[in-house]
Amino acid sequence: MTVQPPVGAVMVVGGGVAGMQAALDLADSGIRVYMIEESTAVGGRMAQLDKTFPTNDCSMCVMSPKLVQLGRHPGVEILTGACIESVAGEMGRFRVRVAQRARYVRADKCTACGECSKVCPVERPDEYNEGLTTRRAVYKLYPQAIPGAYAVEKRGRSPCRLACPAGVSVQGYAALIRQRRFAEALALIRRDNPFPSACGRVCTHPCEAKCARGGVDEPVAIRDLKKFLTEAERRGEIPRPEPKPVDVGAEAVAVVGAGPAGLTAAYYLRRMGRRVVVFEALPAPGGMLIAGIPEFRLPRDVLSAEIDAIRAEGVEIRCGVRVGPDIPLSALRRDFRAVVLAAGAHRSRKMEIPGEDLPGIVPALDFLRAVNLGGNVEVGPRVAVIGGGNSAFDSARVALRLGASDVTILYRRGREEMPADEEEIREAAEEGVDIRFLVAPVDAIASGGRVAGLRCRRMELGEPDASGRRRPAPVAGSEHEIPADTVLVAIGQEADFGFLDRQFAGLATRDGRLRADPETLATEIPGVFAAGDLVTGASTVIAAIAGGKEAAVSVDRFLRGENLSAGRGARPAAAEPLAEDVA
Repeated sequence: MTVQPPVGAVMVVGGGVAGMQAALDLADSGIRVYMIEESTAVGGRMAQLDKTFPTNDCSMCVMSPKLVQLGRHPGVEILTGACIESVAGEMGRFRVRVAQRARYVRADKCTACGECSKVCPVERPDEYNEGLTTRRAVYKLYPQAIPGAYAVEKRGRSPCRLACPAGVSVQGYAALIRQRRFAEALALIRRDNPFPSACGRVCTHPCEAKCARGGVDEPVAIRDLKKFLTEAERRGEIPRPEPKPVDVGAEAVAVVGAGPAGLTAAYYLRRMGRRVVVFEALPAPGGMLIAGIPEFRLPRDVLSAEIDAIRAEGVEIRCGVRVGPDIPLSALRRDFRAVVLAAGAHRSRKMEIPGEDLPGIVPALDFLRAVNLGGNVEVGPRVAVIGGGNSAFDSARVALRLGASDVTILYRRGREEMPADEEEIREAAEEGVDIRFLVAPVDAIASGGRVAGLRCRRMELGEPDASGRRRPAPVAGSEHEIPADTVLVAIGQEADFGFLDRQFAGLATRDGRLRADPETLATEIPGVFAAGDLVTGASTVIAAIAGGKEAAVSVDRFLRGENLSAGRGARPAAAEPLAEDVA
């Protein structure tokens, strides 16, 4: 800020005892005084001294009257946490630019009761005691400090929190866990993520890649901390939170899709006091969490418990209802004050090779959906999986569990370019999956009216393409055959826009996404918002959760008639594909 004092005003830089006395003398003379102090309170070095004066008085006995006078004097304005950036002008007419740190506490509201400091989990060296003791990150510099309000010491956002698409306070819940305040830690996670159990098992944990501890030895096991908390809650060691009754207004919101994005949007809208109805085409809620992730990675009772908790908040979920065929999207827009589109990306991309429609060649998403929803699925003894993402590895590992004896993953790039999680790759290899790099299918081989194998060629990596990965190119004369009774295709996934009415068809883009403002997730149709894979393309569970939360904020503002963009920035781009190696 730039301080433009009235003519004749004086700025005193430094809030030590000399600055305090100068400010009081000037103010008593009728001169307006601005005091600039870099710490959170005035007092300076003298506030730290004790019984060092010839009179044997302690420093506070000398200072206290001055502190009281300074804090009450109408002619003195104290700016703490401040420093001078520039001074311009001339004697008698200076213009001073002052930078002031946020206190993060309303000084006009704080009663200095100290209750916030008692529960703060973060400890810091106490500068008042020369670092010989510690204090909380929410603190008052010393008991008699002026201003008397508490302050919060912050160093910006931690790299782990910045890396989390949902902005979960990682360092906050880690500090609470360290103090064994487990219920509070879990509540802090749920403030930004209603699926801590699921994320404790299947999140791609981009936070760990940015963990500062990784520069010392290895990152903190952030994902496992979530799993630890939620497992303790399941065992009854942490009390389950009771749903909070929320007054529901007449304005209702429809959500299309009960995946992580849709359910997250519904959860936070419900907690904002909105009546929410979720429409899901599948027979059970969960979206890709239930249809695309195998039970051995995400147990169904774990997922069901989290969805039941969302239902307990008052969210209504209607399964087996297909928006489009069963209920037109235009009808939802007519009957509800706002609509959130979060239908996900459930359609597999094709290989575009001859013979790919042969019996025995199955999209990996269809295969996983059938298995996860209890269908009677069979595979041959030899299974080939095309792709290098999580869906490819999930499909391969499920095929092993269904009785396949020979499972091979074919990936057209190298190991470094493979988008699947490191642990998925490692565990698949330990289970016996054969992973072959730099191999791409060019034709399907038929026998007896169904697939019998793939004709493939070897690849080599050339220059990087638009994705930053080296582009694969075929090696001349490298064609060979790989026998297979079942082929599972996991080379990418996209949204199916069949649910869009004619009036909404213009929202779909050529690249298979739905057009929405990247900041607010609002579409060009008033009252219609979009979130999750529909907007970002196939991405991660935590990215979908982040999109659902942002959509809820936008819907709430829309219903209140508030500015959708105020105080918000564009959402971070998805860090990586959820499951596929898209071209």
